Amino acid sequence: MTAVHPRRQTAGAVTAVLALIGLLAALTGCGGAPAKAAPPTADPAVQRLLDQRAAAVRQHDQPAFLAGVDPRATRFLAAQRQMFGNLAQVPLADWSYRVVRTDAFPLPPEAGSDGTRRTAAEVELRYRLRGYDAQPVVSTSYLTLTERAGRWYVAADDQGASAGRRSAVQLWDQGKVTVVRGAHSLVLGLGDARTLRGYAADADLAVPQVQHAWGRAGWPGSVVIEAPSTLDQLGALLAADPADYKGIAAVTTGELGGSAQAPADRVIVNPAAFGELSAFGRQVVLTHETTHVATRLATTARTPLWLSEGFADWVAYRESGRTAPEIAPELAQDVTAGHIPAALPTAADFRPTSTDLAQAYEGGWLACRMIADQWSPETLTTLYRAAGTTPNLDPVLRSGLHLSLADFTARWRGYVKQELG
Repeated sequence: MTAVHPRRQTAGAVTAVLALIGLLAALTGCGGAPAKAAPPTADPAVQRLLDQRAAAVRQHDQPAFLAGVDPRATRFLAAQRQMFGNLAQVPLADWSYRVVRTDAFPLPPEAGSDGTRRTAAEVELRYRLRGYDAQPVVSTSYLTLTERAGRWYVAADDQGASAGRRSAVQLWDQGKVTVVRGAHSLVLGLGDARTLRGYAADADLAVPQVQHAWGRAGWPGSVVIEAPSTLDQLGALLAADPADYKGIAAVTTGELGGSAQAPADRVIVNPAAFGELSAFGRQVVLTHETTHVATRLATTARTPLWLSEGFADWVAYRESGRTAPEIAPELAQDVTAGHIPAALPTAADFRPTSTDLAQAYEGGWLACRMIADQWSPETLTTLYRAAGTTPNLDPVLRSGLHLSLADFTARWRGYVKQELG
């Protein structure tokens, strides 16, 4: 399952008010399974064409890459030339294509009007960044291929859109990528180098904080940040409506736990929303997102959202020196009015339409803070790792805290009242 952790910030207080875990069909993902051979129904020449283009990318050979584009598809040829140039600085360790299937979408009627043989292919792109990705990022494209004089070419990558088969958008499809390397970070961005260096500096401070809380095992101890220039570009990268991310400062994407190696997570920054934050706010956001990167192997669909989001906030705020009411203002307001939550936040409480979204984040943070304060930080991390291995949290709490879920909830409610009342 692809995990997506968006984060919105309000003006002034640094308050998370949106989280989502779900599947995004065209979103860049990652996976550790070895690439499979092309299906036997596909023309082997099509796979050879894609292999040649992949080799051209790895070897920085633009003429060889463009030789695989239909010369009659002039607009697509120009776009591919631009895309290849945009990739120049990206430190690729590997790049490959695989034909998943042909006849993947209906071609427009005019596509075959000249008698040229055509096919619609679903193609998987797998790539890794040198020094950062143990596993490849995997995305899907829907390509129109043409055969002329016994040779196959790529002619388009957008003709499947009308049938709901949209090719995944990568950062280099949107503009020339500038690369900034930090001590613990790699930033790929479309903005000016000064802004990108700021992202790297924030990430370089975040990584040691996360290592101190979570440890160094099971993740690379670094973070890869992608920074588009506009909200529309962010939406395209996420295959989502840009309006849904207008106030989102950053988004973490990647596979939920289950593989033996850390997947290739990406933190995608929304420059407009991120730029409105204070230095403290920026640090909190990137520390929160980096925590999701570090905990990915231990996070599964069974991990309660209050725990995964609360833990990320606990790491981010741990050394802040801020009081509980400063970090949890919405929940503090409720408590002052005599309204103490009856139960731990549920997955539904983290939905974008939830009226108690801020309180869900704040309640999760306080639950994790309580465990760290009343037991120990080590107990909290041990409980987090165990929670993703079982569908029932009660035995995890009994083993780690010697409390039933009901008793833990009651204790948390008292802690909320104590800290915010």
